[in-house]
Amino acid sequence: MAHILIADDDPILVELVKFRLEGAGHETSVANDGEEAIERIRSDKPDLVVLDSMMPILPGPEVLRMVKADPETSSIPVVMLTARKGEADVVSAIKSGAADYLTKPFIPQELLVRIEKLLGGGA
Repeated sequence: MAHILIADDDPILVELVKFRLEGAGHETSVANDGEEAIERIRSDKPDLVVLDSMMPILPGPEVLRMVKADPETSSIPVVMLTARKGEADVVSAIKSGAADYLTKPFIPQELLVRIEKLLGGGA
């Protein structure tokens, strides 16, 4: 299956997402802040990134902009998974290149279906 980077500073949410993705056969790795997320994206080249907006050191929107501005990582789909629900947040993320946007609280199965669709395995 796919290698998916989960970039979030909430350990409970990370474990929930890891459990769901690994249960579906995906390999996961974790970044606990935005700087670590950028480092892992550049070094590991995951197939997809699940990215929170509000993280220490470097916020998710900045991570998204950096990923999409780098020709070596720009094709990696990024799914924003965040508590930020405002119209401006959603529109900005999509304009910056996010492939999808889900707000917390979320339905884990819905996240999995959206990810698999982005990876080409879903309907």
